[in-house]
Amino acid sequence: MQTRLLTLAFTACMMLSAPAFSETTRVDLLGYPSTAAAAIRTIVITPDTKWVNVEGGEIINFVVGDKSFAWHFYVGFTVTSFDLQLVAPPGLLNRRIVAYVSPDPMYIGRD
Repeated sequence: MQTRLLTLAFTACMMLSAPAFSETTRVDLLGYPSTAAAAIRTIVITPDTKWVNVEGGEIINFVVGDKSFAWHFYVGFTVTSFDLQLVAPPGLLNRRIVAYVSPDPMYIGRD
C-alpha cells in the first residue's frame, strides 16, 4: 500500500513538472537583431540552403531573395545550433534552416 502511494505521488509530481522539461527556446539566448551595416559578412540563403555555419559573436547579414535581415550571434554558451526561423522576421523563411554556431574565439580558453 505504501509503495503504491509513493508511486502515485511520484507520478503526480512528474506530471506537474512536465512543462519544466518541455523544449522551449529562449530567443534571448540566441543573440539579437542587428543592422546590415554592422555585419561582418553576408550569407545568401538559396532554395538549396539547409544550414549555415557561423561563429559566436559574428554579425551576419542574411539575404533571402530581395529581402534581408541581420543577426548578431551573441549566443549563450550552451547554444551550438538553432533554427533561423526563430529569429528571422515573420514570413521571411518558409522552411527550417539550421544555424550551426561555433564558439566565440574571444572566449575560448578562458575560465
